[in-house]
Amino acid sequence: MATDPRAREQILALDQGTTSSRAVVFDRDGLPVATAQEEFPQHLRGGGGAEVDLAIVEHDPEDLWRTTLGCAREALARAGGAGVAAIGITNQRETTILWERSTGRPVAPAIVWQSRVSAPICQRLRAAGLEPEIRRRTGLLLDPYFSATKIVHLLESVSGLRAACERGEVLFGTVDSFLIWRLTGGRVHATDPTNASRTLLYDIDRLAWSDELCGMFGIPPRILPEVRPSSGDFGTTVESLLGGAVRIAGCAGDQQAAALAQGCVEPGAAKNTYGTGAFLLFSTGGQRVQPADGLLATVACGATPGSVTWALEGSVFIAGAIVSWLRDGLGIIAHAAEVEALAASVPDSGGVVLVPALTGLGTPHWDPLARGLIIGLTRGTTRAHIARAALEAVALSVADVLRAIERDAGVTLRGLRVDGGASVNNLLLQIQADVLDRPVERPVVVETTALGAALLAGLSVGVYPALDAVPAATRVERRFLPQIDGAARRRMVSAWDDAVGRSRQWAVPRG
Repeated sequence: MATDPRAREQILALDQGTTSSRAVVFDRDGLPVATAQEEFPQHLRGGGGAEVDLAIVEHDPEDLWRTTLGCAREALARAGGAGVAAIGITNQRETTILWERSTGRPVAPAIVWQSRVSAPICQRLRAAGLEPEIRRRTGLLLDPYFSATKIVHLLESVSGLRAACERGEVLFGTVDSFLIWRLTGGRVHATDPTNASRTLLYDIDRLAWSDELCGMFGIPPRILPEVRPSSGDFGTTVESLLGGAVRIAGCAGDQQAAALAQGCVEPGAAKNTYGTGAFLLFSTGGQRVQPADGLLATVACGATPGSVTWALEGSVFIAGAIVSWLRDGLGIIAHAAEVEALAASVPDSGGVVLVPALTGLGTPHWDPLARGLIIGLTRGTTRAHIARAALEAVALSVADVLRAIERDAGVTLRGLRVDGGASVNNLLLQIQADVLDRPVERPVVVETTALGAALLAGLSVGVYPALDAVPAATRVERRFLPQIDGAARRRMVSAWDDAVGRSRQWAVPRG
């Protein structure tokens, strides 16, 4: 790796997401110097036979690796080829990959967090009475969203896989672990607490893998990665990959990385990330709160290397993905960026309500058999009304999560910090402020998942002496204030609640 002095002051963040991989080089002020991004194919299909319709979502792990490595090389080249002090990794969480220890070759497609393929396994385990103990230990619900039932599905469907796992010939990881394994040439099989806490196999009170949970799911513990601090040592890259050996010094799930970058480390702070889905994290600091109302308790990143905090989280499975569906599914826009102008061309949705349950419903409903719905169509409905209803659906889904968190935590949030790719949409954020009846703040750096990964790595190697020494992490670019009255807000919420109720349990067997 080059010895240019700038290399000691720059961090490479690898942000492996659900629809694309990106790499960002950040300077010592937390500002992006160079960026590269590449989309990769989504493999979508139905399944479950005559009994149930399951939404199955898969990735080719080689696509994740290829695009991540390509983006890393491109971003480094755009930054001038000076090299970097360290790498931070952030990733789509819960997505499940199993690969051969000897070759690094995946044994099956990656099962994406959105996939409902393991819903029957969840039903079986729930019927066995295991959910209360699983929830107590993990802070999570028994849902196909999380990794463990995806592993069970693979063990039950791939011939010989269980025996290979028991012999230690196959390894499991979320995407971060798979990338670390590849980047280090198979020398490091590791993850961090934020990713481990999303598997249903990690005891978040003990901060350790649980043999008891592995036993409940029938998963061999030896396939699990070592859990290391989010800001710490994850090995060094193979020299040939990036022009020299680079230390991997940070790792966190995308939502926890975004929360760190938004400064949500003190109790009461909250952020929402609009990506493929929408994810609202509310920091509970050093106190682990047992969640209700369909919320999740999860491990978050602390403000100093090696420290952890806890958060309540609500997950919306479809947010920015609904815009992709308007483009790729309905064909009413040619590019995602067109949706804001199209939706703004009408003053409201004309009575149309869209429920984006394309892969079921997350918080607070947790219904894997819910399906998407558009209701209120008339002869006067245009594609602009549908586009507006799609943006309203994202905002109303987030509002459901925020209200659940306020009930659970017994607080009223004064505002909401937002980030992610879809947060560049001014109309979406204005609608969000309107339905929440409180301010919404967008930071200068909206791709905070990558910034969070960079902060973790930079804190570990000393590029960033402390979080408050990185001004870009909390600087607000624009503040959106509510503009509609209470009556209009109540009408929107009432119509939304009615439509969501109609979408529930749609994919149940019909006879």
